[in-house]
Order: sequence, then structure tokens, then C-alpha cells
Amino acid sequence: MYYDDQNGGYDVSTMSVRLDAALEHRLKEAAKLTGEPLSAIVREAVRRRCDELLSDRVSHRWADYIGAFRSNGGTGVARRTGKAFTELLLENRKKRKR
Repeated sequence: MYYDDQNGGYDVSTMSVRLDAALEHRLKEAAKLTGEPLSAIVREAVRRRCDELLSDRVSHRWADYIGAFRSNGGTGVARRTGKAFTELLLENRKKRKR
């Protein structure tokens, strides 16, 4: 790990990516045009692709909120929301597979 000021800290890892010659050339052209480092362009492309693939997942859309709220339990219905939510997710998954 190393310090990356573009990402605000030390939570950066290094990985290797294989590109064909044409894509590497396009990447270098884009970097030259924008003045951005190659890694910044690759990071943004990976971020966008992950967002695209994960955006329809309920857990991804609610990730910022899951576990963020505290409750005293309330009614019996409130105590079973986790189970009901899981059942709803499983039901939606079955519908998508059809």
C-alpha cells in the first residue's frame, strides 16, 4: 500500500491489468488528452462498471443505511423485519431468474 492523494489516503492497492495494444494506445491517448494519470482513468472505468453491475442489487442500494439505525424493537412485526426482508430478497431473486 502507498499514499494516494487522489483517493484521500492509504487504502489503495496495486494490481496488474492486461490490455491489448489497441486499448493500451487508447488509454494513453485519453491520459494525454486529459492530463490524468493512466491509473486514474482505469480506476474511474472500474468504478463505473462496478456501479453499473451492482446498482440493481438491493443490498448495494441500501448499503449506506443497513445497520445505521437503532431500534428498541417496537411491535412483534418490527422484530421480524430482518426475516421478512430476507424473504422478499429471495422472492425477487426467483422472479428475476424466471
